[in-house]
Parts: sequence; structure tokens; C-alpha cells
Amino acid sequence: MVRKLCVLVAMLALMLTTVGTASAQDAKAVLQAASKAMGNLKSVQITGTGWNAAVGQSFSPESDWPRFEVTRYARTIDFEARTSREEFTRRQGNNPPQGGGGTPLQGEQQQVFIVSGNSAWNMVDGKPVPQPGLYLAGIPVAEFRQLDILLTPHGFLRAAMAASNPTAVSLTLGSPTGGVTPNGKATLVSFTAMGKYRVVGTFDDQNLLALVHTWVPNPVYGDMLYELRYLNYKDFGGVKFPTVLHIHQGDPRLSVAHNSMEITLTNVQPNVSVPAMTVPAEVQKATAPPVRAESQKLADGIWLVAGGTHNSLAVDFRDFVTVIEAPLNEERSLAVLAEVGRLIPNKPIRFVVNTHHHFDHTGGLRTYLAQGATVVTHQANREWLENVLFNPAARTMMPDRFSTYYPYFSGGRRPLPIETVNQKYVISDGMRVLDLHPVQGLNHNPNMLVAYFPKEKILVNADLYTPPAQGAPAPAPNANMRSLQANIQRLKLDVGQHVPIHGQPGPAEQFVQIVGKGTN
Repeated sequence: MVRKLCVLVAMLALMLTTVGTASAQDAKAVLQAASKAMGNLKSVQITGTGWNAAVGQSFSPESDWPRFEVTRYARTIDFEARTSREEFTRRQGNNPPQGGGGTPLQGEQQQVFIVSGNSAWNMVDGKPVPQPGLYLAGIPVAEFRQLDILLTPHGFLRAAMAASNPTAVSLTLGSPTGGVTPNGKATLVSFTAMGKYRVVGTFDDQNLLALVHTWVPNPVYGDMLYELRYLNYKDFGGVKFPTVLHIHQGDPRLSVAHNSMEITLTNVQPNVSVPAMTVPAEVQKATAPPVRAESQKLADGIWLVAGGTHNSLAVDFRDFVTVIEAPLNEERSLAVLAEVGRLIPNKPIRFVVNTHHHFDHTGGLRTYLAQGATVVTHQANREWLENVLFNPAARTMMPDRFSTYYPYFSGGRRPLPIETVNQKYVISDGMRVLDLHPVQGLNHNPNMLVAYFPKEKILVNADLYTPPAQGAPAPAPNANMRSLQANIQRLKLDVGQHVPIHGQPGPAEQFVQIVGKGTN
């Protein structure tokens, strides 16, 4: 029922000409009526409990984003100062310990997300941590948090009233929309926010904002749906505010993964006094780090291409190149491609190996496909890649090479060059051998591949084990490490060096010692 409702509300803007009846309305009049019904807010403080999820880190392509129990939620917004402080206390709770994004959480985790104007930072152990980069490798963090303020019920009213181009359409659907507009009647108000985001708000027949949605740039989804549903309005000192906030990130028409947060509010304090927020000096000075592709030779013809949070590997075969992993986004892939071209000139990239479907490990794959490479991935990922990542729909907010150049769709759509792995897949030129193996028994992802070079005794993994940095304490053994060790033994792999997609390589002896700590 939840997914059916999500599909319906996501399609409301598309249904105006085909479902029920619709009529143009005066947008300003609609907004004034809503403002009268909902009241005016200069600031608000809300608290509650519920759950949130790790977007882009689903256990499998058939799963929703992995959830965490939120035992305390608090947020303070000053609309006029453009500031927000959002706090979570969360734990694994009864949610299945499957997927990525920190799953499973050990004990309770505190998260504090802050934005003031164009500056964003988190608080970690009482210290500000600047966030000058991109949210989900697509939209600047500060911009996303400002957009999030604008998408709150009263933030929407303020922004829509100030917009120069709001439009309104009233419609009656052929059937009720299950709690969003119970009698099937709705008025949609849309405008352009922040000069680039088309924002659509759905008002019910009580002039309450029931739903607001927009689209944000994302390297996996393209124009990714960001939708906030507001339920069970109550009166708080003359201001009506929803007591259930439900958020979607991702289009349920493309993938089951889309539910990102639900909070039931226990207290709403309108127009609270909010102290002026000072942006820490280190946050003011912070700038987005440049995209660097820095290579390190691991063996003859094999290089680690690092320089950021994620690594790739370049592998030289007799008349072609294979790249292992295309993380994050096109900007990262272009930097890696340039470095690969420098290391191994005048050879085409024939294969790009994808370890698993998580956003941060697939966001750069489209760039390789546009270059003519064949994607090699677990067989269970094929449908998701075809329907979501390689969907040829227009990408208006973050166009990439593949969105404007379709070598596989000219003269009629042809099958995409995707090779799938069921048990073992070998890439070889008769001299060098690269084996790809599915990993069994993982809670992180059931469709994971590891890459193994039998001659060089190099094992490449994503998210399962990262060797400690020089001088750093060894990590505590966890389920992912133990599963990796069990698969090494099952496959009878002779490993001399572990190469992670995150971090730096380390010797196999170190891994055995670390995993051995957790055995009796």
C-alpha cells in the first residue's frame, strides 16, 4: 500500500491532463489561503522519534534503504536567518542488520547536521566538521540543506510567496489518494526555487500542505525525486504543523528503494527565540577538495588509482585495459580515465568491473559505458543497472556524457554491454589472469564481487576490509571481515596483499591477525 501511494503522489504532476478534472487557479490566492490556515512561522523547534535510512546503500536492488531507529530527533529552523540544526540519536534497533551506510550500528550514534547560509558542517565529538563537498556525489551539501529548509511546510509557503513564477492548478482525481488528499481533491502549486529546482506542493481541501516534491541531481538516478509527505496536522499555539514527516529519496517507479525517513513529532514550538549562529572559522575556510587521481604501482601492469575516498584499479592486458570499480560520479571517472590513459596509453578500456550496486560504487559507471566499455557485475545487478543507472531518460540537472551520447541506442535500442557473474568470471589475455568471484554470506550486500589476481596474489575488495593506516590501531574484527576470510578459505585463494576500494593496501598476514582476534 505504501509503495502504491508513493507511485501515485510522485506522478501527480504528470497526471493533470489525463486523470480527473483540472483547472488553473490564482497561485497567490491559494498561498494566502494556505498561510491563513497554517499560520505564520519565523522559526520553529520540533522534536520526535522514528527512523531514518542510509540512502543509496540498500542490501540488494530489491530492498529499500536500510533503516535505523531514531530514539531522539530535534530540529531548530530559523527561516529568516536561513539556519537549521538537525540532531539524531539513532541505533540499529529491530531493523535487519543488512545493507551499507554504517549497518549494523553498534550502540547509539549521535549525528548533528547544521547549515547557515552557504556553509554546512556536522558536529562530531563536539567539534565542527566542514561539509564543503557533495551530498550523494550530486548536490552541494549546503545547497541541499538549504533546499530542505525550503521544503518544510512553512518554508514552502515563504518561498512560494516570494517566487516570481508560481502557478497553481486544482484537480479532482478519479479516486482518493489514501491520506494525502483523502477525497481526491488537491491543488498543486509549483515554482522555481534557488534558480534551478522545480518545486511542487500539493494542498488538500483544508488548505494544508500535504506533500511537496522536487528533483535533485544524482549520478545514479539523474534527476532524483526528493519528496516530503506531511500528515496529521495539529494546532500549536495558533500554528498548524504536521506531526508525521515522511521523506522519500528515489523514484519508486524505477526502484523499490525510496523511503529515507519518518519522524513522529512529540512537540512543536513555533516562533522560538533562536540564538544567532556563528559559522566556525574552519568551516568558513573549507573548500571542496579537488578531484585527484593518484596512481600507485602494485605489480607489473597493475596500478591502484587513489586520491580520494574511493579507489579504482587499472590493469594492463596485451591489447586492452580493465578498470576495477567506477565510484562516485562522472567527475571522478574522468579523472581516473585520464590517469589510466597516462599509465597505459593507446589501449581501449574493454572492461569495467563493478563490485556491487551501492550508489558510491556505481555513480561513475555511465562514463565508461559512453566510452564503449563492457560492465562486468554480479548477475543480480543487471536489471537494476539497465532500468535505473543506465536508463536513457533525460538528465537535466547533471548531464553526463552518456545522457547526450547513446552509442547503444542508435538505429534502435540494442542490448547494453553488460557481462554478468554467477560463479566465476575470468578476464585474461593468455598471460595475465583476473578472476572475479561472488562473495557468499554477506549482510552488507548479497551480490558482491571480489577481484583476485592469482599470479600476483592480490585480492581486491569493496567495503569488507580496509587495512589500518600506518601507525593506526588495528580495527576490531567484524562480520564483513569474517565473511571475507570464510570466502578466501572456501575459494582456496592464496592472498599476499589486500587492496581495498577505500584506503591503502596491506599485507595478508595483518588481515589474518586482525580476524583472528575474534576467534576462540
